[in-house]
Amino acid sequence: MTRGTAAVVLTAVLGAGAGGCSDDGGGVSGAASKAASVGAEVTAAASSLASQGASALASATAEVRRKLDSVKGGVDARDDVKLGKPATDGDGRTTVSVTARNTADGKKSFAVQVDFQDGDGTLLDTVLVTVRDVAAGGSGEATARSTHRLSGSVQVRVATALRY
Repeated sequence: MTRGTAAVVLTAVLGAGAGGCSDDGGGVSGAASKAASVGAEVTAAASSLASQGASALASATAEVRRKLDSVKGGVDARDDVKLGKPATDGDGRTTVSVTARNTADGKKSFAVQVDFQDGDGTLLDTVLVTVRDVAAGGSGEATARSTHRLSGSVQVRVATALRY
């Protein structure tokens, strides 16, 4: 989102500067004033978008936590869950395969929280995927899909995995 915001700010400022070159009598100071005004508006819009993004992430995180808290009798199974390489689907969302290996004696399901992060480790999105009814000694698969388009280099990690 930051790169996109920077592109919007740069486009708006450059556009305002080009508009200031007309013969409307505003001159250079008029163009500078317009650019500053547009820059302030774009900065406010970018701040609002960032706030909305943070709010959406907080909401997604809370929803994942709520669902994980509802799992009864779950045991930590992070060591039994592997993620594939992230890819982008036809809608521009990031996806990753989730493989859960059942080391228990009976059929089990898995609730897996997958975090999508940028190259610096900043959380971009989080989702919960369920791998249902995995036979004893077997493996099951699911696909985790981001809730929105993510840009840049996206890393994935298993934040939580419960076998139940």
